[in-house]
Formats: sequence, structure tokens, C-alpha cells
Amino acid sequence: MATEPNAETTREVALVETPTDQVAETATESVAQITVEAASEAVETADVTINKTIEEGASQARMTMEQGMQQVTKTAEGFYKAAEEAAEFGRGNMEAFTKATQALTAGFQDLGKQYFAMSQALSEHAMESAKALSGVKSLKEATDIQAAFAKASIERTMSETAKLQEAAYRLAEQASAPITARMTLAAEKFSRPLAA
Repeated sequence: MATEPNAETTREVALVETPTDQVAETATESVAQITVEAASEAVETADVTINKTIEEGASQARMTMEQGMQQVTKTAEGFYKAAEEAAEFGRGNMEAFTKATQALTAGFQDLGKQYFAMSQALSEHAMESAKALSGVKSLKEATDIQAAFAKASIERTMSETAKLQEAAYRLAEQASAPITARMTLAAEKFSRPLAA
């Protein structure tokens, strides 16, 4: 059994707007508007701050990259210069070696000519002695000729050998001069501190 609502139990509530409600609503709207404005300002400020931070970061990154590239370029130029100097130094070494070889070759030719001239002179002297021996009439005369030949041959050989030794010594000095000069240059070059 359902009962019907009774007039006494049903009450209608009427909503009445009061001036306090209007003030509260206006205040709420004002607070909401102020909050929205403050939030908008905060977002704009944050946006400006973020953009400024990004720009500063990008600027710093750009400067760091530029400095890094300058350093890499400077280092590469240093390596290139060192490679050029090494190549030039090697070229100079090769030229010195070539000059030394040329001097040695020319010197050996001169020594060969001197040795040949010495040998030829000794051979001619021996032929003269042989001719003189062929015409001897006594053993004493043969012994005297042979002794004189031996003495002259030894003196001539000693004299010519001294000349050959002096020529060989000069040749060694001349042939080693370009290489010695390069070694001195290398010692000077490598004893200097590296340029920073």
C-alpha cells in the first residue's frame, strides 16, 4: 500500500536570492577572474623565462661549439704545420744524403785515379829496375841496383800511401759534411721546446 503524499509532508523550498548570495557570486567571479589572470601572467612569465633560458642555453652552446671548432682548427693547423716541417726536414735530409753520395762517388773516382797513377809509377820504376838489372855485369852491381830499387820503391810507396790516406781523410770529411750539418740541425731542432 502506497500512500500518497500528504500536503503536510510535502514542502516546497523556494530558493530566494539574497544580496549576500549576489555578493558571494560576484566575489567568486572576481576571485576566479583574478586567479585566471594571475595564472595567465604566471604562464606568460614562465614562457618568457623558459624562452630566455632556452636562448641563453643555445647561445652558450653556440659559443662552446665555436670555441671548440676554433680549438680543433688551431690543433689541425698545428698538425699540418708539423707535417709540413717534417716533410721539409725529410727533404733536406734526402738532399744531404744525395750530396754526400755524390761527394763520396767523386772522391772514390779521384782515389782510384791516384791509386792507378801510383801503381803505374811503381810499375814504371820496376821496369826501369828490371832493365838496369838485365845489363849488370856483376853480382855486386845487381845487389846495388836491387837495394836502390827496393829503397826507392818503399820510399815512393810510403809517400804515395800518405797522399792516399790524406785524400781518403778529406773525402770522408767532404762526404760526411752534409750529413753532419743535418744532424746538427736535427739536434738543434729537437732540443728546442715545442711551441704552444
